[in-house]
Amino acid sequence: MHREPSAGPIPAGGTGMTAATTRPALDALDRRILHELQIDATVPMEEIARRVGSSKTPVWNRIRKMRESGVIERQVAIVSPEALGLGACFFVLVRTSQHSADWLEKFLRAVNRHPEIRSAHRLAGDIDYILQVRVADAAAFDAFYRRLIEDVEIFNVTSLLSMEEIRNETALPVLPPPE
Repeated sequence: MHREPSAGPIPAGGTGMTAATTRPALDALDRRILHELQIDATVPMEEIARRVGSSKTPVWNRIRKMRESGVIERQVAIVSPEALGLGACFFVLVRTSQHSADWLEKFLRAVNRHPEIRSAHRLAGDIDYILQVRVADAAAFDAFYRRLIEDVEIFNVTSLLSMEEIRNETALPVLPPPE
């Protein structure tokens, strides 16, 4: 389950979704509804029903059930980072020499404290964590970096500036691939 800072802090155990998490069964109609909602969730219910070949009430009921079961987490407006003056995207690779519960708690608090961090992932391999950070420019990133290392001790940090965003898709692949 992906969480934005406004959705609340990431709990110490992570986001709660794992490969073994129980998932509700979705049929072809549910998937077509999800596809339409991911394109534009502001489309009127009647139009979504028309596009998926159903009627308004069954579509509304299915959406309600998908919300209740957590398939649909929330509906948001996707805002242009550039329009807000946040044109610089950095990926921060974090290695730690500490793997204690105390360090992890400090790190999670630090991640949740900094709204510049758009996403954070724990990784398998040589790098322990990767952070996606949105800021105005290199000077703003430096200020962010200084605040981060004040909050938590980090063994090694590698920062990478994205020169060009080639793809940033919010929609998940819910429809079967074309044949």
